[in-house]
Amino acid sequence: MNSEKRKEHLTDGPPRRSDREVWRENFFQALDVIRTHKMRSGLLILGVAIGVTTVLAIVTVMTGLSRRIKEDFISADRPYLMVTRYDPMGDEDRSEIYRRKKLTVADVRAIEETCRTVDRVDYEIDSGRMRVLRHKGERTSLIQVAGVSHNFGYMFSLEIEEGRNFTELEQERRKRVAVLGHGPAKDLFPNKDPIGARIKIGNHEYEVVGTIKAREHIIGSIGDNFVAVPYPAFEKDFSGGKWDDHTIVVTVKPEYTLEEAGEELTALLRARRKVPPGARNDFYVTTSESFKDLLGKITGGISLVLVVISSIGLMVGGIGVMNIMLISVTERTREVGIRMAMGAKRRDILQQFLIEASTLTGAGGIVGIGFGLLAAKGIATLIRFPYGVPLIWIFIAFVFSASIGLIFGMYPANRAARMDPIIALHYE
Repeated sequence: MNSEKRKEHLTDGPPRRSDREVWRENFFQALDVIRTHKMRSGLLILGVAIGVTTVLAIVTVMTGLSRRIKEDFISADRPYLMVTRYDPMGDEDRSEIYRRKKLTVADVRAIEETCRTVDRVDYEIDSGRMRVLRHKGERTSLIQVAGVSHNFGYMFSLEIEEGRNFTELEQERRKRVAVLGHGPAKDLFPNKDPIGARIKIGNHEYEVVGTIKAREHIIGSIGDNFVAVPYPAFEKDFSGGKWDDHTIVVTVKPEYTLEEAGEELTALLRARRKVPPGARNDFYVTTSESFKDLLGKITGGISLVLVVISSIGLMVGGIGVMNIMLISVTERTREVGIRMAMGAKRRDILQQFLIEASTLTGAGGIVGIGFGLLAAKGIATLIRFPYGVPLIWIFIAFVFSASIGLIFGMYPANRAARMDPIIALHYE
């Protein structure tokens, strides 16, 4: 009886290990291979790390760039609606645009009195011409002169550096007062207080009542090269007739949405401009969110192209993985034969080499993520971009780097799994 049990025990062989145990053993074996071949493994990990660093740094910097562009070009901390005679994001026949009715001060008054969704209203006029500002012996380069309302600074979150904004009373009385952007303020008054000084805009004298803080705009000092004057004074001194662009900008009360305000504005202006039922609007109401979406699409497309280009480096790293794994398979042919002779299946051999390849590239991915975030932080600090860690891309970078090992390690692993154990045992 005992001999029969002993015989059964001998023929049964060792108990089959669980998949979890096999995975764990293969993982630690992969780490052992890395320790054994430090130079070879280190170079492979470095190659993958460089590729991941490049991708992650580009994604992080482009995320910051997108935020910076939106902040600078939207130029407001609060959402707003912009009403124009043309589509600011489209391409229309300019001659047709100029035949349309202008947006008027009467429209502004009607919006203020009628629209319950609207908080504040700004009226802006731009003749499209650049002008030189002068003060005694100093002068500026060509800068933009805009006719605006007293709400202009509030609408676009402009901070006063010195002095103040002009008042509604000065606006209504057509006072020749001006608020200088940081650029012309620095050019005309490099070492003295500009408040109360009189400057010449074209042939007209204006009193400086305030200056705007530098905004550190992404396009540089161009974003600070402007002067704002009350729109009634602008119309009197600089109006270019039909070529002027008239714009109405409104902010929305907190209890209403941009869509609700847009519908109310559209209905009011259609009635005032006598647009027939079913006819197309002869004006456009654009939300600040629309500008954000457009800018997001532009920067998103650029980001995608850069990521694809930088991913080529990872593909090159993948070729290196295949080369190293082929060498590893050749060096360990006898080991594979012994494992097969002891009962290892082809699946076990395949799994062993795939885990080894994924461990190598995954380690490169972890190193690359660390270096990528550090590189992005340094670049963002250097060029003053917002720094945001895209968590989803950290996950994608790691999974992609590990997948490189699986994809490019498949051929060497499959080659090892298809070995004839007899031939492998006799390999020298």
